[in-house]
Amino acid sequence: MVIMKSTDLSTFTPAEKDRKVQFIIVVEGLYNILVLVLKLVVSLATNSLAIMADAIHSLTDVLNNVVIWLVMRVAGKPADKDHPYGHRKFETMAVFGLASLLVVLAVQLVLSAFSGEPREITSEPWGLVLMVLVLGLNFSVSMWERYWAKKLDSNILLADSQHTLVDAITTITVIIGWQLSAMGYVWLDQLCAVGVAGLVLYFAFGLYQKVVPILVDGFAIDPDTLHRAVRGVAGVREVRQVRSRWIGDVKAVDLIIAVDNDLSITASHDIAHAVEDMLVDRFQVADASIHVEPVKL
Repeated sequence: MVIMKSTDLSTFTPAEKDRKVQFIIVVEGLYNILVLVLKLVVSLATNSLAIMADAIHSLTDVLNNVVIWLVMRVAGKPADKDHPYGHRKFETMAVFGLASLLVVLAVQLVLSAFSGEPREITSEPWGLVLMVLVLGLNFSVSMWERYWAKKLDSNILLADSQHTLVDAITTITVIIGWQLSAMGYVWLDQLCAVGVAGLVLYFAFGLYQKVVPILVDGFAIDPDTLHRAVRGVAGVREVRQVRSRWIGDVKAVDLIIAVDNDLSITASHDIAHAVEDMLVDRFQVADASIHVEPVKL
């Protein structure tokens, strides 16, 4: 006998969560377009390659938002014949992609720090005001997106909020580098760029730690802990198989338990439900598959 159950544990239904995440991504995409325009204006007026590079980075952010929005539309689809466990891992793959983009960004920062021909850079007061405005927007949007990432328990929003925070740190480096370059201290600009690259790699490593276990089907709940918990449910005589994994940001568990031979189907079913309720209450499992077998004589 097999019992299946899927339970959403947040205050949002899966459909509501997906719609909210998509809305936030759209807002963040519009913000990135605004920031892109501001950086281009300052770059063209001051002849700063650093700001132009930062503008190109903002362009990649816009493209990232488009990709994430499309991926979220796929991840929100219900399970089907080809994807019986749903499409949530498309979201995990998107987070992995964002982490990889952070690594690319870090490498680009290092390369930019030690390459390029000298140029005459000017410092415009109004340009500095615009860049400081961009910096404030970066921090504000990052905190806003992080708030919703925690509220919706969304890995993809958390990854994007960290990416936006990296943008803010990058903008600080760009502003410093721009001003120092205008004064002739190019080597300090290079030093700042390398420091930012280290921070970017640190953020990327944290994201990899979060999503790689999901992509390779690492366990969501310690097997020994799960085994003891299931064995403690009244009526369970044996626990013959314990498996758990992440499906996107929710936990799934597959169990094979054994009960007394003389129990009726209804009684066995009740024990399975007791196990199921324990998994939800104790481990916040959202998808449980429980197979019940008789104890071997």
